[in-house]
Amino acid sequence: MPFGKTVYGTHCKSCHGTKGDGQGPKASSLDTEMRSFSSAAFKAQSIGEVFYKTIIGRKDRPKEEKKIADVEEKWAVVNYIRSF
Repeated sequence: MPFGKTVYGTHCKSCHGTKGDGQGPKASSLDTEMRSFSSAAFKAQSIGEVFYKTIIGRKDRPKEEKKIADVEEKWAVVNYIRSF
């Protein structure tokens, strides 16, 4: 989990917040509402859905597929955000 936390801190925390609650400093500047990774709706998603939305992106969610190039890093961050 520490590796995923490191990747999260680099690429995700500014919007999603330290606690994954959607309260990061950049969250209020986005058109899309930041939701909590601990919400029932988030937890109901399959790991594939979380991977797609995290790495491929959607709406104003940036694509991370080039920023997080290593497959192990991609899965580490997906597994980390699912741990909230």
